[in-house]
Amino acid sequence: QVQLVESGGGLVQPGGSLRLSCSASGTIFSINVVGWYRQAPGKQRELVALIDSGATINYADFVKGRFAISRDNAKNTVYLQMVSLRPEDTAIYYCYTRDFGSRYDYWGQGTQVTVSS
Repeated sequence: QVQLVESGGGLVQPGGSLRLSCSASGTIFSINVVGWYRQAPGKQRELVALIDSGATINYADFVKGRFAISRDNAKNTVYLQMVSLRPEDTAIYYCYTRDFGSRYDYWGQGTQVTVSS
């Protein structure tokens, strides 16, 4: 069974930084697309960043230049480094993967990021 476990969320002041991590198990991580979505209160879940098996990256326009996604296949882990955080970045951040074999989508339980002074 595929499991995704996020960590690294928390409360940070505007302009601050956080690094999210997501560890995967139960899937051949290295060949999967992995990434991050977020959902703010009262809003739909939206893409933040994706990285595929060839390290091609897709960012949402609102995070370009501020967030960086990376993956460590040896650790089955994907990261999201966030800098210059803004109050509008406040959301639950979800780790995502599409299993290459089954084509099923899997989600983590989410980690809360709150940007506030």
